[in-house]
Amino acid sequence: MKKIIQIVLALLIIVLVWRIWESIQNPIRFNNEKDKRYSATIQRLKDIRTAQIAYKAEYGKFTASFDTLINFIKNDSMKLVMAEGALSDELLAQGWTEAIAVQEGLITRDTIRIAIKDTLFAADFNADLLWKVPFTENDSFKMATANLVVSKLDVNVFECKVHNDILLHGMDRQLVVNLNDRMQNQDNFPGVKVGDVIEPNNNAGNWE
Repeated sequence: MKKIIQIVLALLIIVLVWRIWESIQNPIRFNNEKDKRYSATIQRLKDIRTAQIAYKAEYGKFTASFDTLINFIKNDSMKLVMAEGALSDELLAQGWTEAIAVQEGLITRDTIRIAIKDTLFAADFNADLLWKVPFTENDSFKMATANLVVSKLDVNVFECKVHNDILLHGMDRQLVVNLNDRMQNQDNFPGVKVGDVIEPNNNAGNWE
């Protein structure tokens, strides 16, 4: 009987040690996986921001459509001003400006168009996946645009975001809830987001 009790106690100690170990390791594993998913998602949101800024430079406004943005990356182009010539130190000392040099023909400018896909993104960049949240099957970012009045000026803005409940789906639910609560208590969106349609933020990401 004594031996049975010793075995039971040994098993209980093993279970207790395992639970303590898991209570330490589970948050570590969660943070490692969260950081991996956040890193890939932030990079995709940076690509979306790059495309949006280029699109606005061409068309004067942002777009809320991923189809439009993807088509822009794959098939459109952007203006590039090429300048030839330069001002010498002697001319600069005489008060010459670039505008004067252009007028006098010392500097020439030529506007050309270059493909978006060959300019702003790496050769292996896949524009067709721009809409897709990394580490999900087919979940899409939520993207929107708005016109805000700031200091009596009409400002066109955009935002693109994904909630932690989608990005961290399948991970420890209680730890996801805790993360959401912490971010909301810090007045931060509980997920990853770039831009804002409520208040202009110069297209900043909430990770910056």
